[in-house]
Amino acid sequence: MVDDSTRKTLSNIPLLQIRAGPREKDVWVQRLKEEYHALIMYVKNNKQSGSDWFRLESNKEGTKWFGKCWYMHNLLKYEFDVEFDIPVTYPTTAPEIALPELDGKTAKMYRGGKICLTDHFKPLWARNVPKFGIAHAMALGLAPWLAVEVPDLIEKGIITYKEK
Repeated sequence: MVDDSTRKTLSNIPLLQIRAGPREKDVWVQRLKEEYHALIMYVKNNKQSGSDWFRLESNKEGTKWFGKCWYMHNLLKYEFDVEFDIPVTYPTTAPEIALPELDGKTAKMYRGGKICLTDHFKPLWARNVPKFGIAHAMALGLAPWLAVEVPDLIEKGIITYKEK
């Protein structure tokens, strides 16, 4: 069900233990430390393997996240803004990752540029609460979505390369 590459990626992302969301102020700080640790490890491993593909930062409370993600296609780098809020019911509820500039350009997206993760990712997330976090959402949610959708949007001429 899970390919070897995905299994290897997952094995390099630490699992989280603290079950806390933004409403549990004291424990949320501990959960955020776990989140940052997992993200740092994931980015570090991506850089070491030559597959660096996103940058994220958050507001002071760790409830709003934003940054850039990119996808390489035919040696061209397509870059997108990425953003999401941590749901109040987190980690029971996965974050809804949005790429606002792609809003309305594919059927696999909801209003506001939120990518569709319903069929494949959300059941996986539900089985792994509270072990999965933001790094897992990026690795198992956004990365596969980009790999499927971006080449299709490029081939259809819906998105084009922009010189930087």
